[in-house]
Amino acid sequence: MEFDVHRTTALGRPALRVRGELDIATAPRLAEAVESQLSRQPQSLVVDLTDTTFLDSSGARTLVAAARRAAAAGVSLEVVCPRANRPVRLVIDLLDLRAVVPIVESPSLTENEVGP
Repeated sequence: MEFDVHRTTALGRPALRVRGELDIATAPRLAEAVESQLSRQPQSLVVDLTDTTFLDSSGARTLVAAARRAAAAGVSLEVVCPRANRPVRLVIDLLDLRAVVPIVESPSLTENEVGP
């Protein structure tokens, strides 16, 4: 499967859908896409790993950097990775990325999106 980072939306928020292997060769492309989105100063950003088939330490490091960069910019970041994506969730769990990166099963509604 070819790697791709597709700009889209999730529940009305900017999102990056990552498809393929997120590794040393492709992590810089995700980092560039995250930086491009953060430069637009959104309130929130979703990185969707649902279609990601592999995650190595370079990809994990990119997710940590994205979380730190988003926090520094005041942007709420969510990284979507369903438990059904076992190869990627295994790496996330083994590295305890959830301690640093906000990993969720699916995009959640922000306070601004919740109706009265």
